[in-house]
Amino acid sequence: MGAGHDHHGSVANAAHRHRGRLWTAFALLAALMLVEAATAVVTGSLALLSDAGHMFTDVLGIGMALAAITAARRADRDPQRTFGLYRLEVLAALANAVLLSGVAVYVLIEAVRRFGDPPEVSTGPMLVVAVLGLLANVVAFALLREGAQESINLRGAYLEVLGDLLGSLGVIGAALLIAGTGWWWADPAVAVAIALFILPRTWRLGRAAVRILVQAAPEHLQVTAVHDRLVAVPGVAEVHDLHVWTLTSGMEVASAHLTMHPGAEVGTVLAAARSALHEDFHIEHATLQIEPGAAPGACGAIEW
Repeated sequence: MGAGHDHHGSVANAAHRHRGRLWTAFALLAALMLVEAATAVVTGSLALLSDAGHMFTDVLGIGMALAAITAARRADRDPQRTFGLYRLEVLAALANAVLLSGVAVYVLIEAVRRFGDPPEVSTGPMLVVAVLGLLANVVAFALLREGAQESINLRGAYLEVLGDLLGSLGVIGAALLIAGTGWWWADPAVAVAIALFILPRTWRLGRAAVRILVQAAPEHLQVTAVHDRLVAVPGVAEVHDLHVWTLTSGMEVASAHLTMHPGAEVGTVLAAARSALHEDFHIEHATLQIEPGAAPGACGAIEW
């Protein structure tokens, strides 16, 4: 039997490549979060408090993302951590989803209470801070947009910034409506709209993180297609014990046992199988075990 191992160590982690943008977004949003929170307390605006709460989870989420990226890179130097600490990125994304869901639920509960007796809101400071928050979120949105397509961690921060951006627009609209009509219900109404907009997106983020943590096959990849492609490799008679999962964003992993036709060359089969996985499915890390076709029972059945 032979084994093949393919690990492209030069492939940079997606989140790590965007670390500088994360730091910029972190500093910008942290400053605006403090301003929004203080203004929300002074003005009594639930919509502004909701926006500040979402911005808090942005800051916390980006901070966790940065910590996870740093830890994952340093873990590469520890021989006991054979896969590093890349899963920390996924855990940070899951924590992000839970935190943001908690803030949204709190805002919904508080808004329901306020609908019965809406308090007066000071719209001047509320409007000024909402405009500043909008500008900050536009900048952060632009910084994170590219990385959100590559990293689940950055996607979590990106979704939160998107929610905040729309939240700032809602707060501006509520402030103008209250100032123009005196309709105090606009404040909790906007808070509810922000919460209902962001909840489904955080649940999808949490679901994606859980799929990675339970080592389910990536949604965009059919395991049967991987199996059929490996069987089609010249010299391969059968494929079994095939497993495909995601280590972290942009890092798909596979392992499989390949039974060879008699007379097939091990090195040639391994090279062709690794090339097929890389080119057809973008699987950068594959561990393949080769089994001679004339050795029945060489691979014992494994119960998972």
